[in-house]
Amino acid sequence: MIELDLPTGIDPPGIDTLRWPTRTGVLDAIGNTPLVRFDRFLGRSDIRLFAKLEYANPGGSAKDRPARLMIEQALRRGDIHAGSTIIESSSGNMGIGLAQACRYHGLSFVCVVDPRAQSQNLEIIKALGGRIELVTLPLNGDFLAARIAKVCQLLEETPDSYWPNQYANPDNPRSHCEGTVREIDDALGDELDVLFVATSSTGTAQGCRDYLRQRGRHVEVVAVDSVGSVLFGGSSGPRMIPGLGAGKEPALAKGQAFDRVARVSDLDCVVGCRRLAQREAVLVGGSAGGVLLTVDRMKEQLAGKTCAAVLHDSGTRYLQTVFNDQWVAETLNCSSERLKQLVSPSVHQSPVEPVA
Repeated sequence: MIELDLPTGIDPPGIDTLRWPTRTGVLDAIGNTPLVRFDRFLGRSDIRLFAKLEYANPGGSAKDRPARLMIEQALRRGDIHAGSTIIESSSGNMGIGLAQACRYHGLSFVCVVDPRAQSQNLEIIKALGGRIELVTLPLNGDFLAARIAKVCQLLEETPDSYWPNQYANPDNPRSHCEGTVREIDDALGDELDVLFVATSSTGTAQGCRDYLRQRGRHVEVVAVDSVGSVLFGGSSGPRMIPGLGAGKEPALAKGQAFDRVARVSDLDCVVGCRRLAQREAVLVGGSAGGVLLTVDRMKEQLAGKTCAAVLHDSGTRYLQTVFNDQWVAETLNCSSERLKQLVSPSVHQSPVEPVA
């Protein structure tokens, strides 16, 4: 029997005080993820940095939120029903979120991916009943274009099929407007000065920005994009970290503007992930590493401010890439010795300067 060692005069808690809120089904557990203060990452006490740990969602990423909302809204509208087949393009996390939502609602799911998708993510999608369609050749040099072309082909070939289209569906940013940023705002309110968000479809960043503007919050929203991404007027180039940037501008991204755009390289993402693991004992995914390194680069401008960073997924899905020295050396041309210097620099240095 376990005995509680309580101070004198304090009665042990009753069973009612020990109960946690219950959820009805796994999708009801999406949201209300932890907002954790990181005191060590920046190495200075004059900046309050909070991280929204979206890997605490049941499917393991921020994409659980739009996946659930897109499917449930389509069901409410009558666009789909039990027996429909959902077809979507994904670099991994949205695929997992949709596979989970589809399995729960009795829908078939086909996920179109390209070779950059993490093998573990594909196994999770299959374990949840999804089918994988792998596109091996880019279209006009772009894998996203090839994936979308494959989605369109499958829609024509598959009866009673439906494309949620995360790249154009307003329920994508709406899920973050109603969930992710609202939870941050509930916790920090007027104290929040700067919000950092990775971009791909731009759904998360849009939802966060729109909510803050609607509430009259004077918060600078920093969109973190990838070197090699065409978003925000960028130039297309090779990108090895999935879920960050885009080789083809999604419909949601057209005409979008944020207070600041910062670009990071694949190596920057690796450095940010490794540094967080070293300093805060937290494993996050590639895009989150890029977000955190952006915060680090801006720290002179952030003195005295309260900042929040949305960290999309867990590093446990990147053990064979971001956290694998051999992969980093072979894919990003960075030796283990050089990587150690970047993660723990004696003098602050950054592989790539941010772009405003």
